[in-house]
Amino acid sequence: MTDDAAGPASGTATDPPDFDRWVAARGPALLRLALVLTGNAADAEDVVQDALSRALPRWERIGRVEDVDAYVKRMVVNAHTSWWRKFRRRESPAADVRTGEVTPGPGEDLGHDERRRLWLACRALPEAQRTAVVLRYYEQLEYDEIAALTGVREGTVRSRVSRGIAVLREQLGAVVAAGAGAGADVDGGGDDE
Repeated sequence: MTDDAAGPASGTATDPPDFDRWVAARGPALLRLALVLTGNAADAEDVVQDALSRALPRWERIGRVEDVDAYVKRMVVNAHTSWWRKFRRRESPAADVRTGEVTPGPGEDLGHDERRRLWLACRALPEAQRTAVVLRYYEQLEYDEIAALTGVREGTVRSRVSRGIAVLREQLGAVVAAGAGAGADVDGGGDDE
């Protein structure tokens, strides 16, 4: 087997890419996706581990699909959804305890606080909206790709993204309107910046 199996494999070769090499090459991207979906590193690692532990016994078949990356990303999204459902059944989260507002001192970077506000607002979105927004703006996937990953229709994805962005705009005002942290046009319409 060549080193080509270590890169993002399309699975079009007759032999599937080597699982260990594929995970070494694509694992960090899967972990980043899970981190944005779950909101913390420990849960993200659990979600990726769950998805990869399910992929390993089926790797001969998975490695032969047209787009291995998309297939395993879908597994990560599904693992997150399963984790989230289990979490909701077992635990009743309490409201965040706030000890006081963080006030930046002179010369401190306000960009960090804006990103933190955006991140907290994103985590407050309903799971389906947060997943759609993350896949659209963080992973920079198109609506049809998100629909394929999440198993819903493209119109549903567009609705979830639109509603999620509307909630973020309402909560954050100018921070989201300025595109802080999104890196793309925020409303998905592309008609203005």
